[in-house]
Amino acid sequence: MLTTGFSVQGSSLKLLQAGEQGVIKQIRTLHDATAQSFRKMGLIPGQTITLEQRFPRFIIRVGTQRHTLNEMMINAVYVRIVKPH
Repeated sequence: MLTTGFSVQGSSLKLLQAGEQGVIKQIRTLHDATAQSFRKMGLIPGQTITLEQRFPRFIIRVGTQRHTLNEMMINAVYVRIVKPH
């Protein structure tokens, strides 16, 4: 059973697989530039995102927009994984 990096409240964005959706539960960053980048992208708690690609770039989709995240950004986002119906 997978327990590392997971909690009832949320799991690391890194745990999503391509095609999976998650709802942003929290963003933990100590860097103002990273926080500003998230705001520019419209990434806030409660926002639903879809992981489109993990490699060679980590790409998420928010609505109709696609964003490439760097390692610092990936590590800052925690999501609640949305199970398909």
